[in-house]
Amino acid sequence: MYAIVNIAGQQFKVQKDQTVIVHRLPGEDGKKLEFNEVVMVDDNGKVKVGAPVVKGASVTAKIVKHLRGDKVIIFKKKRRKGYQKQSGHRQNLTKIMIDGIKA
Repeated sequence: MYAIVNIAGQQFKVQKDQTVIVHRLPGEDGKKLEFNEVVMVDDNGKVKVGAPVVKGASVTAKIVKHLRGDKVIIFKKKRRKGYQKQSGHRQNLTKIMIDGIKA
């Protein structure tokens, strides 16, 4: 059984006991979360597709830990002008574990 669910503005295909890294979610480690924006549910071949979401379906998850992504370097340059600018960015992420899918 798997589901496609909207989490923090992105769609993820999730199964039970799977860990997913998503954009930062509010809450402490160990907090339970419930996502109601389930777009599709597949229960052993029985597919339910929502328009836009499946009614009554939800996905429960638990926050494992908060972390930060790899550093992305941004480098800007204009040739022959002496202009160079470099900066970096690290995205705040959350690792969650899917506890269950309710269809």
